[in-house]
Amino acid sequence: MKRIIALTFCVFAASSVMATLPPLSPEAQEAANLAKAKAAYGDKVGAYQLCQSMNRVADRFRVSGTPAPTACVAPPPFVPPVASAPAAK
Repeated sequence: MKRIIALTFCVFAASSVMATLPPLSPEAQEAANLAKAKAAYGDKVGAYQLCQSMNRVADRFRVSGTPAPTACVAPPPFVPPVASAPAAK
């Protein structure tokens, strides 16, 4: 019972701390957007490499007369996101 009460107290304390965080500065927001774009691009490259390796294994064990595996589509080169202009007030 004590653990449940302590856990509940910690959850409420943590949520109140998270609610009071200030918004990100424009530079930090741009850095976060760049990191998010790089991660998404890395996922695309990883999926492409996985597709290639799956095709190599499929070709190795393919029986004659069966269709070849589908071709993999290479991701385009990484293009960083365009920074948005600050809003004029």
